[in-house]
Amino acid sequence: MERRAGAAGAQNRKRTASSAREAALMVLLRWERGGAWPDSALSGIIRSAGLSARDAALASRLCYGVQQNLLLLEHWLEFLSSVPLDKLEPAVRLSLLLGMYQMAFLDRVPDRAAVDESVRLARRWSRNPRSPGLVNAILRAFARKKDDLPQPDALSVRYSHPQWLVDLLGEELGGDPSELEALLAADNSQPPTTIQLNPLRTTAEALCDRLRAGGVEAVRHPWLPGCLTVTGTGDLECLESFQEGLFQVQDAAARLAVLAAGARPGMEVLDCCAAPGGKSFQLALEMGGGGSVLACDLHENKLGRLERGAARLGLENITVRAMDARQFDPALEGRFDLVLADVPCSGLGIIRKKPDIRYKDPKLLGALPAIQLEILSNVARYVRPGGCLLYATCTVLRRENGDVIEAFLRRFPQFRPERFTLPGLGECPGELTLWPHRHGTDGFFMAKLRKCDD
Repeated sequence: MERRAGAAGAQNRKRTASSAREAALMVLLRWERGGAWPDSALSGIIRSAGLSARDAALASRLCYGVQQNLLLLEHWLEFLSSVPLDKLEPAVRLSLLLGMYQMAFLDRVPDRAAVDESVRLARRWSRNPRSPGLVNAILRAFARKKDDLPQPDALSVRYSHPQWLVDLLGEELGGDPSELEALLAADNSQPPTTIQLNPLRTTAEALCDRLRAGGVEAVRHPWLPGCLTVTGTGDLECLESFQEGLFQVQDAAARLAVLAAGARPGMEVLDCCAAPGGKSFQLALEMGGGGSVLACDLHENKLGRLERGAARLGLENITVRAMDARQFDPALEGRFDLVLADVPCSGLGIIRKKPDIRYKDPKLLGALPAIQLEILSNVARYVRPGGCLLYATCTVLRRENGDVIEAFLRRFPQFRPERFTLPGLGECPGELTLWPHRHGTDGFFMAKLRKCDD
């Protein structure tokens, strides 16, 4: 989906947000104007504005909530506005969408507050002196009519997924309309926050106690050992228990991929697309802090975060270096017992966490399978005879998952799929796709391949 172009005005670009709502507006403008990643833009704007933890959380909720429900909100706005949407200033249109989102989806925000704050944004950001009055009139009409607004029949609009994506996901699910709707609804849900404890420094019981003392409610994950589900978190990275390296934040799907890989103490392991490092850290922990993990990434600017994460968790068995996973390095040939290739992908399995992903240009996704196969074919040469190769993505598309594995096995017959067993899921026949609506995890794919002995 092509987002609308249009600047808010050069004079607004260097502003500092004065509230959570203005921070959300600024992020959405940057996203529409130049495709800025909302999470990185949010952190910078929140930091420069000095927002409290509560306001930072609200800004995030507003920004992601508008993206998550964009097509539905625009559908309602078109019904209420006498001005065509493409004729509204971007800042005015987004102020309207922010107000409508609050009234439709946030129970704790009074309608009057949502209206007043959006009017304030329009007054601050619009060049047109009539804009505040327009925003006030539309949002007051929305408040009166929100329970009787027309509900769209199209799943694309109802769940704010572009039609190309609805069609594609429907094909992946075999054309079952009820399951497709369940997936779209899951994409728009609030995902649970899952953390993985550091068994070198704490236990589940002790970590639960520490978190509760800090105002965070924590319970054991219902079926995945070593994981907790937490609520009432705020910024987890500000907690002393995080800074002391007692846990890391990571979805259950990533934990399952590491368990499928089967890392053991004493192994030599390569994580070839490692940033931001969560799976590298889990591999090192599965090895009890022994053996070695070489964590590599193409982008050198991401290596510092990897090093800091390893130091925070007390993992001395991780080495970090820059590497292009598509370029063969003779020094690594046949060296590793286990190679993890969590390759770049479309990211369509993590839409519930990064709602902007759904608006990617589908034309840009077509080249991914070739890149994924190129990476997999190269790093396979680093696996020693008898070793394992684990391929992983955070997408649910077969063309990036099973099709890549089939093409790889035709090219490298010395590798064979290997069955693995996972908690809560049982035995898996060499590969597994996780779905948000079926498993309650991120959408994720993993395939385990064993290299035959010479």
